[in-house]
Amino acid sequence: GEQANLQRISFSDVESLISHRVSAKVFNEVVSDISDSEGVSLYPKTVSVATLSSKHSRHTTPTAAHHVMDTVSKHLPKNGDSAVIVVVCLRQHVFACGSAVARAFPTYTLKTRDVTTRDVTVCFITPDDTTPLSEQDIAVLTSTAKAIRLAADIVDRPRNEMTCDDLVKSAVKIGRDLGVDVTVVSGEQLKEQGFGGIYGVGKAAESPPALCVLSHRPDGATKTIAWCGKGIMYDTGGFSIKTKTGMPGMKRDCGGAAGILGAFKAAVECGFSENLHAVLCIAENSVGPRAAVPDDIHILYSGKSVEINNTDAEGRLVLGDGVAYARKDLNADIVLDMCTLTGAQGITTGQHHAGLLSNNAQWESCAVSAGLSSGDMVFPMVFAPELHFSEFKSSVADMKNSVANRSNAQSSCAGLFIGSHLFDDWSKPSPIVWLHVDMAYPVHIGERATGWGPALLLTLFGRYSTSSLLSDIAPVLPADQASKRAKHDEMC
Repeated sequence: GEQANLQRISFSDVESLISHRVSAKVFNEVVSDISDSEGVSLYPKTVSVATLSSKHSRHTTPTAAHHVMDTVSKHLPKNGDSAVIVVVCLRQHVFACGSAVARAFPTYTLKTRDVTTRDVTVCFITPDDTTPLSEQDIAVLTSTAKAIRLAADIVDRPRNEMTCDDLVKSAVKIGRDLGVDVTVVSGEQLKEQGFGGIYGVGKAAESPPALCVLSHRPDGATKTIAWCGKGIMYDTGGFSIKTKTGMPGMKRDCGGAAGILGAFKAAVECGFSENLHAVLCIAENSVGPRAAVPDDIHILYSGKSVEINNTDAEGRLVLGDGVAYARKDLNADIVLDMCTLTGAQGITTGQHHAGLLSNNAQWESCAVSAGLSSGDMVFPMVFAPELHFSEFKSSVADMKNSVANRSNAQSSCAGLFIGSHLFDDWSKPSPIVWLHVDMAYPVHIGERATGWGPALLLTLFGRYSTSSLLSDIAPVLPADQASKRAKHDEMC
């Protein structure tokens, strides 16, 4: 924990865990003298105390969650079949810190040596509130940890183990286990039903592309929310092929769909009071005789035509279909798409903050707040369609799929392309709230997936959860969007 929090606890708080190894005198001396961002071994290879950085700028989460994963990995004993992690934090930071601890324990490996399997128990001490966590709180933390590790597992798996078919099967099983409605449109069905974006991107792959939708429809719901995830299981770039150094790691291009699948599972398990849909847009961007080529024109589910000038700008095509489906078939009031969309995202908002684009300033502010509370940080990108959408101008179609000028707010432009299949006219007010999250860089640290996304979504929409742990840290949302949409439709 942070130094200030550690110094607010006493030896008696941890005595039952460490007294067989560490005396009260040693513990108190170390805790009183330990510096910021320091780790001290109290008993070799068995007991350690580590402080998290207390430095928080206004754009960084005050939970220090972004330091937790590294701190746990660094100081956790390498031996032993069990471990106990005690997190000392403020009550309002429990969710973020718990989520961060989960990231330190990825599930996927095919190593045959140096593999450690152990039982890990996470305990929380909250100096500002000694009320024990409820059974519901613990269940929410457990569901969230599983969601994060599920998302990371999907992203970590290589393409020969996680194909389009494999992700669809996983999603269908999760949907059936939850008892929600499941819809799958795959292969040639996509072409027949007008999903030109998903079909055009994935038609050359051995494993067929698919739209997989999980739908939670509780009694009494008054709002409809759609989370749309980019699930590119591998991205070669297509005929606009990536380089030998640019292609490795492209198994991670399904990070948006993986995060949304995990978040949806946890949201339903934790009790979600509104209609919620996970719209997974799944394809593999391969090279082959049937692959799309530059100059092809695809008709997306929105009905709009897209001239392909870059087959490596494929994520926006599948999500264009996804958000159009959310509007036309699901009648969504709030549409959020999440994706590893652009390499420029890292330049725009960095490695720790996902890029955020929205047509609604209030919801944009809520998303930023949720990022700070959850540890999955986001930061707004420029929303100026009147200045940027002209980058997609085409002489023969409604738009091209890649910008003319890559120096003109490239990540914002990529998001606007997706939004253009949700909205017909940027200049007119829309009853639909749209949030676009580009998490190309936060999706991984080094060669490991982070399970980014579930913590953000569970917090942002925590007011619609029956969990007090989530609702207490969730931002106060704008006025009822469903009633706004009903009024707009009546006027039209």
